[in-house]
Amino acid sequence: MIDTLAARVPADALMLHDQIDAALDRVEALYDASIARVAAEFDRYAAGATDIDTSAATYPYLGVVLDETDPARHSDTAFGKVSHTGLYGATLTQPALFRDYLAEQMALILRHHGGRLFTGASRSPLPLSFALEQASADLPPDRRRALVRHFHMPPMAETHDDLADGLITRPDEHGAPNPLSLFSAERVDYSLHRLRHYTATAAEHFQGFVLFTNYQRYVDEFIAFAHAQVAAGRYERFVEPGNRVSTPGAPTQQPPLAKAPPMPAYHLVAPEGMGITLINIGMGPSNAKTMTDHLAVLRPHVWLMIGHCGGLRASQQLGDYVLAHAYLRDDHVLDSALPVEIPLPTLAEVQVALADAVSEVTGLSGAERKQRLRTGTVVTTDDRNWELRYDELARRFNQSRAIAIDMESATIAANGYRFRVPYGTLLCVSDRPLHGEIKLPGMANAFYEARVSQHLDIGLRAVDLLRQAARDGTLHSRKLRSFLEPPFR
Repeated sequence: MIDTLAARVPADALMLHDQIDAALDRVEALYDASIARVAAEFDRYAAGATDIDTSAATYPYLGVVLDETDPARHSDTAFGKVSHTGLYGATLTQPALFRDYLAEQMALILRHHGGRLFTGASRSPLPLSFALEQASADLPPDRRRALVRHFHMPPMAETHDDLADGLITRPDEHGAPNPLSLFSAERVDYSLHRLRHYTATAAEHFQGFVLFTNYQRYVDEFIAFAHAQVAAGRYERFVEPGNRVSTPGAPTQQPPLAKAPPMPAYHLVAPEGMGITLINIGMGPSNAKTMTDHLAVLRPHVWLMIGHCGGLRASQQLGDYVLAHAYLRDDHVLDSALPVEIPLPTLAEVQVALADAVSEVTGLSGAERKQRLRTGTVVTTDDRNWELRYDELARRFNQSRAIAIDMESATIAANGYRFRVPYGTLLCVSDRPLHGEIKLPGMANAFYEARVSQHLDIGLRAVDLLRQAARDGTLHSRKLRSFLEPPFR
């Protein structure tokens, strides 16, 4: 069987495995050996050597041979299944970080379809900057410039989202393995390094349930909530930017960062990554796309937007909530990847959790809840001063039946759709520009005091409900799966 695989798999030193743990042990060993090889060769280069050889430093490869499949048998599942037999494989990076996820996904595939696991050393070189991020910092300028002649650098022309974006629509006609995952090892490494840069926290701290916000006041409330939860023993630890860790009964390990990162992340850590990450993405669709592009490689269970919006209807009041059932995409940042005519479906599991959370936290139900919670279309714009173009936009708002406008929600939903991450939006009306109520400092302070805590509590309660749905296997929707879909979630 090895000889047959060797002719079709882009990897060397192939080995068959009967157990998932054995396969993952070898993947980790191969990866660690490649990292060690790059580090050793860099040390030689820094000492003046020029005969550098990192040809053996490649990403590990994980694959499975599936001989039996019946798609109808598993039509109720959103992942862990395939539509046709054959070879499946993927290059991997940082396998220790993803070990639990990989073990879960491989177990599902084998349970549904049977098959044989195999591992090997891929032919994709491990780039220096992904192996040793700060490697060149102490080199003189001429040696730093010459690095590209001796070491592999990130192959950006081959690091893309073609599979996620539907540009690959049929199995490989030449018999090469089908993809196990949406992302190659290079794509994952690229995003893991960007996440660390933008959020100032390591990838290992990110949790499976993500809240996005666009106001610092939500962050302040979340920090207070997180410290109380850790002190009470409900979560393992709380991690702030700079990897500043708080654990039960122990002082925080270091002072806060002197300078905040562009999009700081805060992690309330629970076993198996089932805790909560809050990210302040700031303002605008570009930030929203940037963060979700990179966060997607960690395969979160769900991400939710809990920011502020402008209310477009006269019947709305400051502090009312908006549950997005549709999105009008005027953000433009994803138009080339996901055309605006592609609908973004609402996900029943997420919508129900958000609506139920509103009822539980506010105590409102029935007609009373309808007075404070409006469902409908949210416009996401890339123009913060859209109010100055009202005559131009009025017809579009009317035709779309829009009830609120913001700058991030549709972008987050669109990237959730692209990357198969369940998504949802619950906004709070902070101004009504079309009806004479624009944001002014005094009005904003009064509004924030009255609504920020409650809004965050609703988001946190929704996470509780969605966490249970994830454990029950009812969160992930088949609506997000395409025709040629990798089996990994």
